[in-house]
Amino acid sequence: MPAAPADLVLAARASGVSDERVLAAIAATPQAAFSPPGYAWASCSDQPIPIPHGLVTTQPSLAATMIAALDLTGAEHVLEIGSGYGYQTALLARLAADVISIEIYPDIAGAARRNLVRRGIATVQVITGDGTEGYPEGAPYDAILVSAAHPEVPPPLIEQLRQGGRLVQPIGPGGNEEVILFERIPAGLRQLRVLTTASFVRLRGRYGFAHPLGEPRAE
Repeated sequence: MPAAPADLVLAARASGVSDERVLAAIAATPQAAFSPPGYAWASCSDQPIPIPHGLVTTQPSLAATMIAALDLTGAEHVLEIGSGYGYQTALLARLAADVISIEIYPDIAGAARRNLVRRGIATVQVITGDGTEGYPEGAPYDAILVSAAHPEVPPPLIEQLRQGGRLVQPIGPGGNEEVILFERIPAGLRQLRVLTTASFVRLRGRYGFAHPLGEPRAE
């Protein structure tokens, strides 16, 4: 039986998250509602959950660490790269004014939309597309959260982040990353600090890693 969100609150606290707004968002968001069929049991613990295309969701305590670093107050316009099944997106929606989330796989994007609608979360727009290109129609963004790894931050994301805005991305080859908090300055990005180390899937797209042969590209 899936554990209560309170268990994930404890896991987030244990990982160093102290932002009470973030912890309250976790308490109000059941991870089981954002799990694939047959994997509701996986929300019993603080671990990634497998989703299609060989991907996994972000471990809840890690998602909490990344979100907390954005220092959201509730007024922000946020861009998320990598929707997954919508759990992290739902947390962002509780903490910001609105969220645009980009997912490259149409079937995963569809699952995220359905999950968010079922939970009555209406301040999110899930778009199927290449997240490495961002979403210029919605720019500038106050904060950007990237949930996949690449050795560099894609240039379009830097351009679409407002001056003084924050961006969190795992930096590395995929599988061995430093999760880094950046701030937008006139010259580009300034690294503020390394949040943690972790293993992430690769960031796919024009300014990321190429798609594996046979994988569908978003239209």
